[in-house]
Amino acid sequence: MARRRNLRIVVEYDGTRFFGWQLQKDKPTVQGELQRAVQEIVGRRTLVVGSGRTDAGVHAEGQVANFHTESQIPARKWPEALNAHLPPEVAVLSAADAPLEFHAQFAATSKVYRYRVLNRPFRSALDRDRVHLVRAPLEAATMAAAAKILEGTHDFRSFGSEMSKKEKTVRTVISFAVEARAPYVDFTVHGDGFLYNQVRSMVGTLLPVGLGSRPEGWVGEVLAACDRARAGANVPAKGLTLVEVRYDGKPRPRPAASGEEE
Repeated sequence: MARRRNLRIVVEYDGTRFFGWQLQKDKPTVQGELQRAVQEIVGRRTLVVGSGRTDAGVHAEGQVANFHTESQIPARKWPEALNAHLPPEVAVLSAADAPLEFHAQFAATSKVYRYRVLNRPFRSALDRDRVHLVRAPLEAATMAAAAKILEGTHDFRSFGSEMSKKEKTVRTVISFAVEARAPYVDFTVHGDGFLYNQVRSMVGTLLPVGLGSRPEGWVGEVLAACDRARAGANVPAKGLTLVEVRYDGKPRPRPAASGEEE
C-alpha cells in the first residue's frame, strides 16, 4: 500500500484574472487551478487547502497550501511538475513533506500583507494591475505615525466588511509600517489574522491622513467607534499582496468569521 503524504507548497500568483483563491463553479480561481494541476499529475481529485482566502484581484508572493497524496514523487520535483500544468499567472516556488496533521490554514500563526500605492500624477502602464494610483502627494511619515495607532490587540469592527453583529472582531496587528519608495508608498501589515477587507479598509482610512484631509488622531477615533461607517472606503483589491504566512508558534484559536482578509 502506498504511503500517504502531506505536501506543503508555497505559491506565487497574479490574481488579476482570478475570482479569488477559493474554488467557484465555472469561474477561474487559484485553488481550482492548483487542484486541476494535481489531478493531472496523480490522476485523482485532490483537495488543496490554502492558508486563507484571497479575494478577486488580490495577489500573493508567499501563499501556503497543502494537500494529501499517495504519489511518491520526491518533494523537490513537485514544483516543476505542478508548474508544467499551471497557467503563467500561478507558480509553485517550493514543496516539502509535512506532518500528516499539518493544515495550511489552521496551523498559521500570522500573515504579512503589503498594499502598494503609486503616488504620482500619471498612471502606470507596467504596474496597472498591481498598484492603486493616488495622484496627489502623500505624506508617508504622517501615515506611518497614524498606522502605529492600529498596532496591538483591538476590536477592529470599524474596518471589517460583511460581518454579523455576533462575529468576534478582535485581532492583533503585530506591526504596521508605511514606507515611501518613490514613486511608491508601501503599507506593510503583520497580524495574527484579519477581518474580511480589513487591510484594504485600514489603508483607505490612512490615505486621507496622508492627503492632509484628516488629522492623525482621527484613525484612533475610527478604531474606537467600532462602526464601519466611520472608516475610509476600501481601496481597490489590485494593490494588495499576501507576502508571507508564518508558522512560528502555537496557532491561535480561530474565531467563527465571515472570511479572512481578501
